[in-house]
Amino acid sequence: MNLSDYQNEFDNLISKQSYSAVSQPSRKDTFSKFLDSGLPTRKWENWRHTDLSFLNKNNFRITEPGDASGGSIDVSNYEIANTFTVIIINGHYLTINSDLPKELTVSTNSNGENWTPKNKKDTPFELLNASLSDSTITITTEPNASIQKPIHILFLCTGNDDLMINPQVNIDISHSSSATIIEQYVSNTSSFFQNTSVFASIEKNASLNHVRIHSNSDQTANISGLHVTQSDDSTYNYFQLVDGGALQRSDIYTDLKGKNATCYLSGLALLDKKQHSATYIISDHIMPNCVSSQNFKSVLNGSASGVFNGRTIVREDSQKTDSKQSNKNLLLSDQALMNSNPQLEIYADDVKCAHGSTTGALDKEALFYMQSRGINKKEATSLLIRGFVSELINDIKNEDVKDYLFEKFDNWLLNNNQ
Repeated sequence: MNLSDYQNEFDNLISKQSYSAVSQPSRKDTFSKFLDSGLPTRKWENWRHTDLSFLNKNNFRITEPGDASGGSIDVSNYEIANTFTVIIINGHYLTINSDLPKELTVSTNSNGENWTPKNKKDTPFELLNASLSDSTITITTEPNASIQKPIHILFLCTGNDDLMINPQVNIDISHSSSATIIEQYVSNTSSFFQNTSVFASIEKNASLNHVRIHSNSDQTANISGLHVTQSDDSTYNYFQLVDGGALQRSDIYTDLKGKNATCYLSGLALLDKKQHSATYIISDHIMPNCVSSQNFKSVLNGSASGVFNGRTIVREDSQKTDSKQSNKNLLLSDQALMNSNPQLEIYADDVKCAHGSTTGALDKEALFYMQSRGINKKEATSLLIRGFVSELINDIKNEDVKDYLFEKFDNWLLNNNQ
């Protein structure tokens, strides 16, 4: 698609009667900014390792409410035990699997009426999302609520058309509340472009455990922006698993705006063939006595490629900050490629900050030792890879979610350790 194609899709969208005069001016202004910026190219510093030709060579149609049909994907393959499951098909709400507790509200808007999409950073894809989004899901907890079962938002892309999907997710965790939210993205063999924006607000003394799973087909591009704002004494635990998709990119922004806030970000990319996954992070320490960490790993096979660019900003008033960054990557083939760039930007003097990055192949000495003890090479390789990734998955607090993630890892390993 070129910019004129996006213009045509935008014109078709706002011509619908369901889009009120309230949202149209904002959408038009936002889309004008998108046209001015254009899509990123490799000349842009934050995009120089990511090839967007997949988007350029496909003509995508914006999804409509009528596209929310059952499709050809068996939902049971992606069920996680003991969760509230919200099913979104082709960007539009379909159903929820059970009644929700009174302390939890899940609301949807599937046709854009009287609703203006959010936009925070004016990046090209966020501008595109705010211009074209015609559906949103909002999850809200009441104050002092403890939501025991995770909320599983299952985004399914299915059908024969090449679709562009621009959902927004709003998460509001009220003060002294806690919840676990899982986003999962799944697609069949058709070409899809998922462009998602997620906005999370964690109020005072509240906590959110947030898991993202990207399991799309090799004909899917998924670009997502995540914006998290934390208040005093709040806790945010984030984990992402990427085990599918032609192109996947996560832009993560965390603003620690409250004192004593804690933010743990982690992720695992399991890539093969020509898959590409990129993670860009900005953790902004605005107030003192906050803790943050970034712990990301990749296992790359075939001609897969990955990017990790993690940046931590420690503002002048953010004394007593404790921040760590770690990026470790395992290359299973000579053709695999990883670009890693952890960064610290420190303006305060009373802080503890550290970062590190390593990329390499399996330890040959460890393989030799295990084989000398009667373990065949295939099993030894599996044990070493499992040891490499287990630390991250074991940190997941919910046992059902943890089991599901290990199952996905085992399936990937089975296909990539022949």
